Amino acid sequence: MVTKGMTRGQLEAEISRRVVEFAKEQLGRGPEGVRTRVLEDVILVRLAGVLTRGEKRLAAQPDGARLIKEMRLRLIESSRQALAELVVEPLGLRLVSLHTDLSTRAGEEIIVFVLNQNLEEALEL
Repeated sequence: MVTKGMTRGQLEAEISRRVVEFAKEQLGRGPEGVRTRVLEDVILVRLAGVLTRGEKRLAAQPDGARLIKEMRLRLIESSRQALAELVVEPLGLRLVSLHTDLSTRAGEEIIVFVLNQNLEEALEL
């Protein structure tokens, strides 16, 4: 539950937990690490260790990295509403846009949520 009175750290930890929950549901496993930062009307989530063993092998193949990135992008795009319901709507805000990128070299993924208002002000962080 996200409420006013939470500290910035508590809010960021809760958002991280929800994004990991989403990853486990969609991919069958979560990342090895996650960090979340709230910056005004933006939530930035950095997921580390996201590639499966199969994806790591595929990334070493010609055109493999492109295929992995395309699959992950389609997954996020097709799950946009589910992510909004899990991460943004409990904050009492709306999702304006969602952006993501994946580094197959570093095994990291970035998810950026752009909100309809300043989250720091809304929750008095």
